Amino acid sequence: MSLPVLVAIVVLGIALSVAAVHFTGGSKLATLDSRDQTLRLFAEDFPDEAATTVRLTADARTAFLDIGRGRVGIVHGIGDCFLTRIVTAADVAVSEPDETNTILMRLTDFTWKGGRFRFANAADARALLNALEPRDTSSARAAA
Repeated sequence: MSLPVLVAIVVLGIALSVAAVHFTGGSKLATLDSRDQTLRLFAEDFPDEAATTVRLTADARTAFLDIGRGRVGIVHGIGDCFLTRIVTAADVAVSEPDETNTILMRLTDFTWKGGRFRFANAADARALLNALEPRDTSSARAAA
């Protein structure tokens, strides 16, 4: 078989494989449709945790849940699936970028490094920043 024919067969095979994955839903991005869906997804991995507030990002791909005791739950869409995490201020580095209603979050978890999260309103972004602010508990312990 000549080299040009072999190259054509390989290119066609790769193109057909990519098309098959795309048309069978492989390139679909997971989004969060509602507060109830977010709570259900989070409860699958953390059934003993109760969220009080759910904050969705503007693109509906990530939700942050207030679960108390200085912890925040995360439900994040990756591809067509969701991952869930519980983080504390010690697990993340959070900052405000130049964009309005956006925060940058870097996790210490090697399986997911975080990202840039844009909210529909400034109140949600500010509340998440406040929830993940490092707290100094040493003065409270010294006073006790």
